[in-house]
Amino acid sequence: MPRPFLALAAGLAVLATLAAPPARAQETVLRVAMTAGDIPITAGMPDQGFEGFRFVGYSLYDALVGWDLSRSDVAADIRPGLAESWEIDPANNRRWIFRLRQGVKFHDGSPFTAADVVWNMERYTREGAPQFNPRQFAFARPYLGNFESIEAVDDHTVAITTKQTDSLLPYNMSFIMMVSPRRSAEVNNDADAFARNPSGTGPWRFSRMVPGERLELVRNADYWDRNRVPKTDRLVLLPMPEASTRTAALLSGQVDFIEAPAPDAIPRLRSSRMQIVTNSYPHNWSYQLNFVDGPFADVRVRRAANHALNRPDFKEMLGGVALEGYANLPPGVPYYGNPTRYMYDPARARALLREANCLPCRVTLAISTSGSGQMQPLPMNELVKAQLEAAGFQVTLQTMDWNALLQVGRDGRERHQGIHGINISRSLQDPFNGMFRFVWSRQAAPAGSNWGHYRSAEMDALIDQALSTFDPVARNAVLTQIHEKMSEDAVMLWVVHDLNPRAMSPRVRGFVQAQSWFQDLTPITMAPR
Repeated sequence: MPRPFLALAAGLAVLATLAAPPARAQETVLRVAMTAGDIPITAGMPDQGFEGFRFVGYSLYDALVGWDLSRSDVAADIRPGLAESWEIDPANNRRWIFRLRQGVKFHDGSPFTAADVVWNMERYTREGAPQFNPRQFAFARPYLGNFESIEAVDDHTVAITTKQTDSLLPYNMSFIMMVSPRRSAEVNNDADAFARNPSGTGPWRFSRMVPGERLELVRNADYWDRNRVPKTDRLVLLPMPEASTRTAALLSGQVDFIEAPAPDAIPRLRSSRMQIVTNSYPHNWSYQLNFVDGPFADVRVRRAANHALNRPDFKEMLGGVALEGYANLPPGVPYYGNPTRYMYDPARARALLREANCLPCRVTLAISTSGSGQMQPLPMNELVKAQLEAAGFQVTLQTMDWNALLQVGRDGRERHQGIHGINISRSLQDPFNGMFRFVWSRQAAPAGSNWGHYRSAEMDALIDQALSTFDPVARNAVLTQIHEKMSEDAVMLWVVHDLNPRAMSPRVRGFVQAQSWFQDLTPITMAPR
């Protein structure tokens, strides 16, 4: 080809290159394998326990109060969310005033105002309201047992009145998700239809769902907290209840981030350059007990069960990624105190059972196959059964999926009198969730989370005192007494505290494992392949 034509061809090629639209940047995707057996409900208040909050609740939605999950070196605590600030009304210590953040919009573009907060609270509490949803009410009820009423003071201020003085109300408000009234109205307040195209104010927006298989969310570029706009374009949530399946998916490159890898797989994951992260935080793996029907109504039987367990065996089973649990809270919590330490003593356990005239002592424990914080539930429960039986118990394990077990917990012992204990792991990040909900008579299920209907006038008085004490130092002294009494009364069968191992691809960058059952996925970036 003559030189002029070569030059012309080269020039045309340059022009074509300049005129061509820029190449579309490759979408960055974070794929997470959850321990849940199904996708958490996307209608506002999620199911699947606190795993539902961690991956769906706090991704699609915000509450008036949020959690500071930005650090790994201190226990996570609450921070401003959709409310910029809150304070008790100086004229009424049952009335909390929340001043709302301005300029926030729902994913559908509608502005967030005080009227939306009132609408949402009525969705969760006021039977007969057009937006009231019984299922959402059931999920919200444990956190609203002390709620009495709400009013919009102005467009950006709401006042919440409680049934009794409640110094800890802001903690409970961190669990009440705010959904879009406009989107709800578009589907005639049908929560199932809303869940198929939800609208919140959270850092992620709904993209698509394949039921039982995957939930895909995309970054909310307009999120009000500019420091938490997600750094990846898409978040894909995959339910994988089997630890071996999650591990294989990570090793094969099908996912980037997994919850609770199998302990015996951790060395292989490390040798494959996967990142393993753990952190201490207030969470336990234990059994709530039935205080009305069956052997655990006798404190001697409850103490016997606690003496029957050799907790270092469970830590060894979990590859060392656990802390022995001798009380409800882990050491280091400011109100841990000096609880009774139920050391392994099978002879003492058998003597207590003989004294209680319960030898052999027949008990049925409801357990799950997987679930949020359940660690490795089947082998762990088999070890619990073996050690209890060696001390004089006769144990029947009633196995079900995670959501079914949570429903047993919500129902309470009256509807499940043949069950003597339920193995639901619990997050303990504040005094209400860590203690009150298990031992306060006003929380007796189905009204709250006191599944076994523990009742103690002394305990109720201590809780009332703590709720009426606004000075943190003075309140911690009362909280310490509550924790010590829980231990003295052996209100649970304690096994271990979870250190929550997670495994991640070497491509995952920027994840901070907070000292919380909740975690923030927005800072994560994905390195190129």
